[in-house]
Amino acid sequence: MNIETSSAGEQSTDVPLNKTIQDLLDNISGVVLGKQDVARLCLVALMAGEHVLLEDVPGVGKTLMGKALAKSVSGDFCRIQFTPDLLPSDIVGSSIFNSRDSQFEFVPGPVFNHFVLADEINRAPPRTQSALLEAMSDGQVSVDGCSHPLAQPFMVIATQNPYEFEGTYVLPESQMDRFLLRISMGYPGREDEQEILASHRLGQPVQQMEPVCTSQDILDIQQAVRNVDVETSISEYMLDIVQATRESPRLSVGVSTRGVLLWYRAVQALAMIDGRRYAVPDDAKQLAVPVLSHRVQLHGGMRGSTRDELESMLRDIVSQTPLPG
Repeated sequence: MNIETSSAGEQSTDVPLNKTIQDLLDNISGVVLGKQDVARLCLVALMAGEHVLLEDVPGVGKTLMGKALAKSVSGDFCRIQFTPDLLPSDIVGSSIFNSRDSQFEFVPGPVFNHFVLADEINRAPPRTQSALLEAMSDGQVSVDGCSHPLAQPFMVIATQNPYEFEGTYVLPESQMDRFLLRISMGYPGREDEQEILASHRLGQPVQQMEPVCTSQDILDIQQAVRNVDVETSISEYMLDIVQATRESPRLSVGVSTRGVLLWYRAVQALAMIDGRRYAVPDDAKQLAVPVLSHRVQLHGGMRGSTRDELESMLRDIVSQTPLPG
């Protein structure tokens, strides 16, 4: 088990929300080179008040992306290295007997931070993975019958290796469903990789990152996202796609109601990233695959081994669903 923590003080700012969002994107993209599209999707999750899962082979910048996002906001940050011997209490905390007062007292775990980087989450067994379920869905942790609220904003940025890698455990469906987005990092382009070599000559640029907004700024942005207008025609388009996943003969499980609710919130967040207070159909279309692909299952598919097939299936459904005028 390896846990790193850091804390940064709050700083006041009066910049408009649009500028704050652009500053966040620029700050992350200045460290994680050539991955602005991934940075945008991570911001969608942050602004929607949800969580993100970064999945790809080792060494392509998953952990770096998580650190860059967390360090761009002046809140508390913790990185937990998931390993087979990690226990649930190592994440949420535990009650310890205080001999001075002759009673048990709760000692919070690393989940009590604004940003939690769950690194290689699928290297821990399902029992440990499930320690994050209540935190991710309800913003609280229950220990010994008592509920403890988490800091706000709260975001889990998880990374995982492909399932066929040795020493990995498949995330259960209930755990996957707590993530708004599942994103693949991919390899950088040759020019970007050349720039990465140059920028890392003197060390890790992420260590020199400074926050560009406060935790309160994020809460303000999250509140503003909820006021982004989504026309009925767009929500009908989204429901058409969801219904198609439920009726597809190739899928055994379609998108749930919670899935379409999270998709709706992501659409609002993407519109705001683009400087709009209203959504357009393309917002929903862009987000369909990263939001929905981990919420459906193929008939007869092996668990954890059908990502490409699922994404291809979703793209087919989206392409066959007409956009609203």
